[in-house]
Amino acid sequence: MTGQAAPPIRTALTELTGIKYPIVQAAMGYVAGARLTAATSAAGGLGIIASATMSLEELRAAVQGVKAKTSAPFGVNVRADAPDARERIDLIIAERVPVASFALAPKQDLIARLRDAGVITIASVGARRHAEKVAGWGISAVIATGGEGGGHTGSVPTSLLIPQVVDAVDIPVIAAGGYFDGRGLAAALAYGAAGIAMGTRFLLTRDSPVADSVKQIYLKADITGTVVTTKVDGVPHRVLRTSLTERLDQAGRLTGLARSARAANAFRAVSGLSWRELLGQGRAMRRDAGLSWAQVLMAANTPMLLKAAMVDGRPDLGLMSCGQVAGLLTDLPSCTELIESIMAQAHQRIGELARSLAARG
Repeated sequence: MTGQAAPPIRTALTELTGIKYPIVQAAMGYVAGARLTAATSAAGGLGIIASATMSLEELRAAVQGVKAKTSAPFGVNVRADAPDARERIDLIIAERVPVASFALAPKQDLIARLRDAGVITIASVGARRHAEKVAGWGISAVIATGGEGGGHTGSVPTSLLIPQVVDAVDIPVIAAGGYFDGRGLAAALAYGAAGIAMGTRFLLTRDSPVADSVKQIYLKADITGTVVTTKVDGVPHRVLRTSLTERLDQAGRLTGLARSARAANAFRAVSGLSWRELLGQGRAMRRDAGLSWAQVLMAANTPMLLKAAMVDGRPDLGLMSCGQVAGLLTDLPSCTELIESIMAQAHQRIGELARSLAARG
């Protein structure tokens, strides 16, 4: 570290959002609250509040909490299939949040409502066709996440997905999945991306609210320490390899459904949703994501298992979404230290390439 802020790199993402550096903190349930979001945005990146595990009033408090700590741009991530998605969109507009992002395929009318209110919209995609669809609906930018990423993931590696998406759409593409340093940022820019998004790297900072004991488990993971499983919520999910994930993989169908039913009841109590609202959300998941009722029921596992590890500090009982990049991480910087080191290294690598090309020209 030089102790001096790195100069900015201007891209289509920084121009669109007004952030200083083309670095986005991914929305992570029970992790990306006001504390981490504000720290990221204050450091020059784009912090994003993960609202899926918050009630409407908790989200309002988180938004106001970020505003109290920084005047820098930030965002709120919304599940388009949430029963109160429209109320959350109204809150984003009323609170003048600059950016709204979507974890799942957004509805076209929600994009239009936000756009008409002057809110920048970002959709997460895992395939070229998804990027083309939301671009056609008027989305402002996309986060394209390769198979190396944590949480819900696809099978296409980042190195193949990003060039594909960049070539397919004419809006800013944010590269995600396996990024953690300035070399990655330089590589993403070379692919034609307008910036990078990181989840696991921001989780493993001093500004992250995750318990230190849980962070140490992440830091001890090696490059093969994650596993992609469908036994958590019915769709591919990259998590840390633990005794719990092994038990889930070995569980029979009836055992898994019984566990999911208990998790659904627990999440209903925590979230304040009625059974009618929970079933309505399930029907939306069946319609929009093509999940079976068994998969919908399994999806109830995720919030409660995440809470056990991330909030309650019980990794033995909980779930830890994790990108493969955890196997390369060894420290817990602040968000400011992290972003400044990434930018300094990116400038160094880009400068070295430019000088090398000039010398050979």
